[in-house]
Amino acid sequence: MTDCKFVSEAEVIDFARHHSGVFDPAEALSVEEIGDGNINFVYRVYAAGGNSVIIKQALPYVRIIGEGWPLSQDRIRIEAEALMLEAEYCPDLVPRVYHFDAARSAIVMEDIGAFENLRHALVARAELPLLGKQLGRFCAETLFHTSDLYLDAHRKKEMVARFINPDLCKITEDLFFWDPFCDHERNNINPAIWSEAEALWRDEPLKLEVARLKHRFLTCAEALVHGDLHSGSVFANAEGTRIIDPEFAYFGPIGFDVGSLIGNLLLNYAGQAQLPGEASECEAYRAWLLDAVRELWNTFAGRFGELMSSSTKDPSLNLPAYREAYLADLLRDSLGYAGTELIRRTVGLAHVLDLEAIEDPQQRAKAETQALHLGRMLVLERAQLSDIDAAIERVRQI
Repeated sequence: MTDCKFVSEAEVIDFARHHSGVFDPAEALSVEEIGDGNINFVYRVYAAGGNSVIIKQALPYVRIIGEGWPLSQDRIRIEAEALMLEAEYCPDLVPRVYHFDAARSAIVMEDIGAFENLRHALVARAELPLLGKQLGRFCAETLFHTSDLYLDAHRKKEMVARFINPDLCKITEDLFFWDPFCDHERNNINPAIWSEAEALWRDEPLKLEVARLKHRFLTCAEALVHGDLHSGSVFANAEGTRIIDPEFAYFGPIGFDVGSLIGNLLLNYAGQAQLPGEASECEAYRAWLLDAVRELWNTFAGRFGELMSSSTKDPSLNLPAYREAYLADLLRDSLGYAGTELIRRTVGLAHVLDLEAIEDPQQRAKAETQALHLGRMLVLERAQLSDIDAAIERVRQI
């Protein structure tokens, strides 16, 4: 591990100028640091004429903690390679990678500043007509083409080895599947829902099912999952969608990515009733969110099923009955992981604007309680929910 941090703005600008092919050699450039800065350094380098790029640099520790929390710099290689692999199948849905520099642990990539962070867009009730379809297509294309359904045995196992990502997987293992289900010091809990949290910690049937989901996360090398596919890793507007930040990528269960997206849409669904605005506007947006969940799943399952039928290499896996059973299993997994996302974002370490933007703690508690109840239902009832419409109907009932 090396601390290769850029030491000045001039150094960042020079790196962008020489490794992007975007800028005229004579034009003056400026730089600003952007992003939340929790783990990595992210810079925007731009010219007065409008051209710009993003530089992301990984240091050998978590930025907000320092050297007391070491973290492998290999995560930036994983992110660069995952982005380039995703671009083979969905070039319109990921930023272009101009350059990856292993020595500087840095990526130079396309600036997607024309798009808005999805979490902020959802809180603002933005109209995003393409969101569900494009997220579903992204998941279907990237997950199918990195699975055993498509890859030959040698290529798949080579890729599994190349994307081993233990440091970041360990973060997920703790924050998703352990901390929220016990009185852990990392948890961040609104005092108004403390009794709900205590009930969660005593819920043995729930913890059993979460253990089953965790075991699949640990052992099921099904496809190259993004691994951190929440609303903060998606940018969108009325014209399109972009997915960023696959530094948590590894070979895991397909349902983890799909479920993370569903869970984030449902987090916003839970928060909307308590966010400012007219009641009719809120209810209309909540209805749209459920439609987006349906469209996401139906697009994913439809395209994934088409790919299974047309492009599955192993004839023993290319059977209509197996295809139907496999998609049913993926739905169960996706609903379960959506449930863990709802729970961990409510009582775990990393909270979300969808709930935190509700200023009054008692009003926020109402939304948080609904999120916990939705999460518990999805984890416990996932095997009984036969299709996405049944799942959405159960969400409405809570």
